[in-house]
Order: sequence, then structure tokens, then C-alpha cells
Amino acid sequence: MGRGGGGGPAMLLVAVVLVAGVAVCSGQLKVGFYSKSCPTAESTVASVVRQFADADSTILPALVRLQFHDCFVKGCDASVLIKGGGGGSSKAEVENNKHQGLRGMDVVESAKQQLESECPGVVSCADIVVLASRDALAFTGGPSFDVPTGRRDGKTSNIRDADVLPDVKDSIEVLRSKFAANGLDDKDLVLLSSAHTVGTTACFFLQDRLYNFPLAGGGKGADPAIPEGFLSELQSRCAPGDFNTRLPLDRGSEGDFDTSILRNIRNGFAVIASDAALYNATATVGVVDAYSSMLSTFFGPYFREDFADAMVKMGSIGVLTGAAGEVRKVCSKFN
Repeated sequence: MGRGGGGGPAMLLVAVVLVAGVAVCSGQLKVGFYSKSCPTAESTVASVVRQFADADSTILPALVRLQFHDCFVKGCDASVLIKGGGGGSSKAEVENNKHQGLRGMDVVESAKQQLESECPGVVSCADIVVLASRDALAFTGGPSFDVPTGRRDGKTSNIRDADVLPDVKDSIEVLRSKFAANGLDDKDLVLLSSAHTVGTTACFFLQDRLYNFPLAGGGKGADPAIPEGFLSELQSRCAPGDFNTRLPLDRGSEGDFDTSILRNIRNGFAVIASDAALYNATATVGVVDAYSSMLSTFFGPYFREDFADAMVKMGSIGVLTGAAGEVRKVCSKFN
């Protein structure tokens, strides 16, 4: 999910409905945490996301990617928003190459500024990241769901902390391990990767798969798992050395939030290697097959509901609550 570039991972709400099955609390987080301390918190974030999306719809999948990149590094604590020094002599987390092309920080900062005028010192940047991602999903046609809030902002941000992020070149074994380290299982891996149903990726993330893939007989070339016609299609759009051209992550259905991304993965038309890897292990193949089946719409498993569950679960990774951390006045710097 986090590996599709700025619009990928690289992804309307005046009232948000709770999708059946989504947990309403997690630890000390709870739905409606700001209902008394800042009643406008969620509607303000949604309004700001809408304003930015009206100007540039590609910001929506970018906001989902932003949450992924925040939560996978020491938990959902807004550490990825820190600019400049991350404390002491270290560089901030966001300077890690794993965060390349990350966008949406300006959306979070804009919402924060508005909330500081409405409810000074109340709403954390970490919660704004999660709320903005939730709203962005709904604006793309994804599920609407409640998310528990009450996160506090972290007080550290180190460039090396982001080394743990999943990478587009990771094997399925490495991907499963990185997700498991954050309390996420194989089902969550497939579901969260499915956020690539909306958004684009930069050719930068395809170069190795198209031209520098290690071949069994030695040497390097194109990934032999890519169907011949699809390989020609990808190479025609991403020439050697082209890092900036963007193309849809979900071939043929980039504008719709649906299970097309999983059918593409199943049929060999995954654009990036980490998506293709989901069909390289029995544990994840079964999940891909289950959600990409046409029968699942009627008999389950239910993709939209389960995707919402996975987003809530990811949003609960390593959260700071109570007196831990702080509530930043400006999201890009510690108080």
C-alpha cells in the first residue's frame, strides 16, 4: 500500500456511517473522542480534504498512503510530518528514501491550523492523518466508516526509523514479516495493498521489475512472471531511466474503488512487484482469490467491510494515548 509513489502508495463526510463489523474502540482510543472537547474536529478535517480534492483529486490516494507511512514507522504518531531535525543531530524520518514522493502533509497542516483556531491544543496531528485518510477513501468511492480517535503525537522522528517500511522489491516472505511485526496478518496485507485500486505510481518503482530483475540463468532483464503483452505495455509507458511518468496501479479500473486490483493481481496484471508478490504464497493467494471472486459480493467475504476493518486495525498500531506524547501546535515540528 505504501509503495506506489505520491498518488499511490504509490488514494465526504458530513456524517459518517459505521460499517458493520468495524471496531468502535481500540485500547484507549474511542469513536467520538472529540465530541465534547472539539465537536467540529471530524467535519473540519473532511471539509479541508474536500477542498484539496476539488483542486487535485490525486491527493486522495496520497492521503491514504500518508497514513500507511506514518503508522508503519513506530506507530500512528505523526512522526512522518516532522521537518528538519528530528531531535538531536539526526535527520527527520521523512527524509528517508522509503518516503519518496510522499504527499498530503499540507492537507494535514491546513486542517491543523483551522482546528487550532477552533479548539487550540486539542486535536492531535496523528488523529488528523487518520481522519483525512478515512475521508479520502470515502471521497474515492470507498467505504465510509468510523475510526476511533484519541491519538497523541510522538516526540521523536529519526530518518533510520523508516527503514522498516515495506518496499516495492520485498519478497512475499519479507512483506508478511513486516506486516506481522505490526500486528497485521495475511488478510490485512492483501486488504491494505488493495488500496492500490485507486491511484498511480511513478515509473521509478517499476524500473527494476522491467529492466533489472535478477534472472535464474544469471544476468538481469524483465520479470519473467509478467505476461508478454502486459510487459510490452508497461515498457512502452516506462522507458529505461524514466522515473517520473505515472501510470495507474489498477490497470483498467484506476478510477473506481473495487476489487479489480485483486483480479489484476490474480491474472498477472499487477503493476508493481509488491502487489504481484501477493500471488506468490499460499497464505495470500487464498485471500486474493476469496475477495476477487464474483461470488464474494453476495456470499462474502465482503471486501468493503473487511477493508474498513483493516484500516481501523492499521490506525491502531503503536498509538500514544493519555499523557504520552504531546498534541503539537504545528504538525511539522515538536512543541
